[in-house]
Amino acid sequence: MTAMKKEAPASLAPPAFSLKSYLAQNWIIGILLLMIVIFSLIKPNFVSWGNWFNITDTAVAICLLAALQTVLIIAGAIDLSQAAVMGFSSVSGAYVMTHYFGGAATSQGLLATLVGFAVALIIGLLVGLINGVIIAKSRLNPFIVTLGSFQACFGLANLLSNGQEMTDLPPEVGAFGNFYIGSIVSMPVLIAIAIIAIASLILNNTRFGKFTYVLGDSREAAVRAGIPVDRHVISLYVLSSCISAVAGILVMARLSDASPAAGQDLLLNSIAAAVIGGASLAGGRGSVARAVVGGLIISTLLIGLVIVNVQPFWQQVAVGVVLIVAVFVDERGIPLKKILQMRSRS
Repeated sequence: MTAMKKEAPASLAPPAFSLKSYLAQNWIIGILLLMIVIFSLIKPNFVSWGNWFNITDTAVAICLLAALQTVLIIAGAIDLSQAAVMGFSSVSGAYVMTHYFGGAATSQGLLATLVGFAVALIIGLLVGLINGVIIAKSRLNPFIVTLGSFQACFGLANLLSNGQEMTDLPPEVGAFGNFYIGSIVSMPVLIAIAIIAIASLILNNTRFGKFTYVLGDSREAAVRAGIPVDRHVISLYVLSSCISAVAGILVMARLSDASPAAGQDLLLNSIAAAVIGGASLAGGRGSVARAVVGGLIISTLLIGLVIVNVQPFWQQVAVGVVLIVAVFVDERGIPLKKILQMRSRS
């Protein structure tokens, strides 16, 4: 008598793929596609290589800042200094290139560029270290500490540059920022993709990522679990500021100039992208990948509104409206989940 094969318990069987469930959880992808369709109907030339470059180049800084902002929000923190660190680090690097190497007239363009980029990264590291140590050791509110850092970095950037854009940079800077691989993807975009992919892997597949989620859920639970909370907080702020410095370098390289106000318009956009991506300001919830989609939504919206000749002030209104609607839909699950439920019953 042959033994009958036992079927695996239903609880152990992998869940069947549900398109409705997938759409309910990843509705922001649909929003992005819908925006592309709408702008394409208004301006048939919206879907073009030129706009692809505009959107991806605009998205580089937003997505980088949003990715690390999401990691901090997951940990129950926030970094308002990101945008100012962008400007301060890029201006610091440009200052070294112009005052110590001769700027555009230098015969050591490659060395000047590398040293300038290194200085920018060091500035980012130092600002992040200062933020992290103050927040971790003094238990001061991260909002207040990083807001103070924002003002300090913005002021220092203006002091270094005399409040002006610094354009006398070695030609190698612009060559790096405007180098395209296969005429499809620029070097800054490729670097941003690599950094975001690494950040996502670390958050989802390492102890560092698990510690970040636990810390956001409950600091007390993290301490009881033996997580080195202070060291982890410092590491998060160092990473945030270093990536902000990288964003500043990439923007400087693309535009071939360094401005103290380089990231001034990106602070709220990065937070908006993180929240649109589902990050909870209460901590413990968020996704780097979804934050990137949020960044692409904002970039597409900004470029699309420019193409259809909408005034710049209305662009800010549009981003604010999208942010409020995204938070409402994500928190309440309305109306997408209810619509899907109603369709499934019919």
